Amino acid sequence: MFFRCSWVDCFITIGFDNPVFEPEKGDHTKTVQNGNGPVAITIEKEENRAQWGHSMEFLMSCIAMSVGLGNIWRFPFIAYQNGGGAFLIPYIIVLIVIGRPMYYMDMGLGQFSSKGNVKMFASLFPAFKGVGYSQLVGCGSVATYYCAIMGITLFYLFNSFTSNLPWSECNKEWEIKENITCIASSEKGGSMNGSLNALSSSELWFTREVLKEKTQIDDGLGTPDWKLTLCLLLAWIITAFVSIRGVKSSGKVSYFLALFPYVIMFALLVRAVTLEGSAEGILYFIRPDWDKLLTAEVWYAAVTQCFFSLNVGGGAIIMYSSYNNFEHNINRDAIVVTSIDTLTSLLAGFTIFGILGNLAYELGVPVKDVIKSGGSGLAFISYPEAIAKFQQVPWLFSILFFLMLLVLGIGSLVAVHGIAITAITDTFPSAKSWQVSTGTALVGFLIGLVYCTPGGQFILTLVDHYAGTIIIFLSAVIEVYVVMWWYGVENFCNDMEFMLKQKVGVYWRITWGVITPISLVVIFIYFLSTLTRLTYGHYEIPEIALVCGWLIVVANLTQILYFIIRTIYKHRQAGFPQMICDAFHASKWGPHSSKRMEEWKKFKKQRDEEVRALERSWLKHKLLFLIGR
Repeated sequence: MFFRCSWVDCFITIGFDNPVFEPEKGDHTKTVQNGNGPVAITIEKEENRAQWGHSMEFLMSCIAMSVGLGNIWRFPFIAYQNGGGAFLIPYIIVLIVIGRPMYYMDMGLGQFSSKGNVKMFASLFPAFKGVGYSQLVGCGSVATYYCAIMGITLFYLFNSFTSNLPWSECNKEWEIKENITCIASSEKGGSMNGSLNALSSSELWFTREVLKEKTQIDDGLGTPDWKLTLCLLLAWIITAFVSIRGVKSSGKVSYFLALFPYVIMFALLVRAVTLEGSAEGILYFIRPDWDKLLTAEVWYAAVTQCFFSLNVGGGAIIMYSSYNNFEHNINRDAIVVTSIDTLTSLLAGFTIFGILGNLAYELGVPVKDVIKSGGSGLAFISYPEAIAKFQQVPWLFSILFFLMLLVLGIGSLVAVHGIAITAITDTFPSAKSWQVSTGTALVGFLIGLVYCTPGGQFILTLVDHYAGTIIIFLSAVIEVYVVMWWYGVENFCNDMEFMLKQKVGVYWRITWGVITPISLVVIFIYFLSTLTRLTYGHYEIPEIALVCGWLIVVANLTQILYFIIRTIYKHRQAGFPQMICDAFHASKWGPHSSKRMEEWKKFKKQRDEEVRALERSWLKHKLLFLIGR
């Protein structure tokens, strides 16, 4: 069974099966003897792959990647919408049964193979190579609009260096052109007076002056704004500079990217809790609405927030861990990073709602009436409006806040950018890191220009929904099933035991083998059953744009299918049905080092013999394995 798989074995891979390493063109091969005669095995040519300068660089990079904008603006708003303090219960449960297991799985795949996500899938199952490209498409799309958000952050940061924040006062031209009432964000105790046409100066400045936003895109997107274009260019220059030497440069910068935001967050937290009315805002954030726990929407929101925050299933974690030393303790790191991510979300929630509680006190309205928008609106409307009402040095808090957003965003963007860099350098080892970094940044900048247009936010919403959410989630689901149900959870656990020299715990076995895969499918079914027409604010996305979004998803699934068919076709000489079995074998999987490859093969063969000696039925063995026996 270790060296050859039968047609039946092809569909019973959850266990200890692991087939022969077939020679690949360009690899060095040698012949060994086993019970069935001579067998050719592959010894891959050794490559000097870069590694982190220190294990702490990997940990700090993971923290900088996972602790990002999702913790600062998305988590507080999602929690507020879904039961306040009660939302923490489903969020922590989802973290335990989906987020943390997937984080550890991604770390294990990258470190064991020493390959980025595309090469990793090609090594594990060539037929599923398209899943790696699917993750690359999803994360690449996220990178294009993520950097555009960083451009807007830079725009606000530059405009914060003034004693009179530009969004704090009204511009009469806004009222004359659109027949609306502008309420200055700096006013203390004012309100919208119940007028449907009343808007804050913060919102008007964001939509009219920053975005120059269109209310519909039927007549086109418009041309890029030159100010936002320059900010976008600067954001990509910073990202390319951090990534220019791969992990050798990003690893050194990771300490600053991971730790500096906490300095500002704690400074803002101290200021927030000392503001009048802050206690009411914090209580509003943590006050539980237990009825919400009985609704499926809350659990779905917890899953999407977990994916958004941790960046699981997108390939970034695989990429980062591929530069680790083979014996690095990723078990510890997975627990540390996921725990810090959750605690950071809570820290941000207390800070943000403390500020919004003060804003509600100043306006004389309930906290729920202060929060009018989520996402980018919460970052670029609600927060600036709250800062504009500070009685002392509002410009300083504005600088600190947007500097914090910039650093958090760059930390996440460097990781997403690194997926493309690693995919290219893994495929073309002779390519220079600085060339790839500069080239991919230039492509990202050119694509990102679309988000600098007056209709750019419509496109951002479209790309985020179809590429950043659907494609990445589908890729994550396929990854979990390919690794845990096709390659086999027992195979994977044996790989982790060989690599880390310790047995995999029962918690990981049960979540990997049963809970996580089933939960992801249930969530995806719920997502499809509750799918509604995509909108941006109060405006519906045009039909043609929605069609384009679905075409992107279909094209992505088609390329996955293409690699499956192509791999089966390459094995056509074996005849049906053996060619299908051969196409879905982990024939090239194993450690990067040829020495470790030999050791791992002996380990796997020994484990195979031990399992055979138990003489258990297949089902009994699987059940006992999951509970650690």
